[in-house]
Amino acid sequence: MNAHLPRLAVTAGEPAGIGPELLIRLAATPLAATLVAITDPALLQRAAARCGLHVELIDDDGTMQSLRRPGTLRLHHVPLAVEEVPGQPDPRNANHILATLNEAADGCMAGRYAAVVTAPLQKASINDAGIRFSGHTEFFAERAHANVVMMLASPELRVALATTHLPLAAVSTAITRESVGRTLRILHAELRAKFGIAEPRIAVLGLNPHAGEAGHLGREEIDTLIPLLDELRGEGMQLLGPLPADTAFVPAQRRHYDAVLAMYHDQALPVLKSEAFDRTVNLTLGLPFIRTSVDHGTALDLAGTGTADPASLIAAARMAMELIARSASFAAPLGETVRNEGPSSPEATP
Repeated sequence: MNAHLPRLAVTAGEPAGIGPELLIRLAATPLAATLVAITDPALLQRAAARCGLHVELIDDDGTMQSLRRPGTLRLHHVPLAVEEVPGQPDPRNANHILATLNEAADGCMAGRYAAVVTAPLQKASINDAGIRFSGHTEFFAERAHANVVMMLASPELRVALATTHLPLAAVSTAITRESVGRTLRILHAELRAKFGIAEPRIAVLGLNPHAGEAGHLGREEIDTLIPLLDELRGEGMQLLGPLPADTAFVPAQRRHYDAVLAMYHDQALPVLKSEAFDRTVNLTLGLPFIRTSVDHGTALDLAGTGTADPASLIAAARMAMELIARSASFAAPLGETVRNEGPSSPEATP
């Protein structure tokens, strides 16, 4: 008898963006998973027509299956408030978007889904509806009452963030011994548990140019980061840094670490995305469930054309399946796992 396929909850993101079309193209692949689209079926049918593809939508009854035909999607129906106009987000659909995220998170925590894979959404449109919203990562953290870490991973590089969607002017105040220490502990634990790295080596970037230049370009490294890293090294963590961000990504440095902790969003992500934009996956570490996502936005200029590249969403789904498989088979004590010598292909551990 064939094993049951993992059930992936897939959200379509912003209805007026490229997310629905990406979901249709994901459904057309032979991915060995039960794909449960959490959205409005009419939205998906319109997206399929724009892509020139046929999709068979099947109401999800929660049953397991051992085979999925390409071009089929299970469906958990969440109706739109108004029909989408590609390229023109409508704040009236904000509650629809949040309802899809609620179902995905709650379904994972209830065991209905093995993981959630999210297509991009438009944060501004949700805020324009009068709903405070800063992103998927923060939303799922609040829903699950969890401390989380945002990490993006490509086949060559893993980058986690000490702060996420903050104005640059607010970053220095947010870099505290407590917050960065919590982030490093989560990152260390998840690299072991989710990626099978027995003794993770983490490179920690400084906040300031040249990692503060011995205090001449800022004291955050001296006052906060160096004492924290020394404390965590005493707990057994392998930590490099604080390193100057401008040289941390050269090949000679990369050989010495398994992941990087950047202090703010744009400190390291431009490096990652410029190298592997279509192969990078966004993960939320620290949740009681697996969540992966694309590494790009809603591409409103492409919405409705049926030409958007689904590579990142496909990579996100494959990574979710890899993490599901690891969590199901992970039985050895953490100290006995084998080091993963750096990221591998997007079909495998990132």
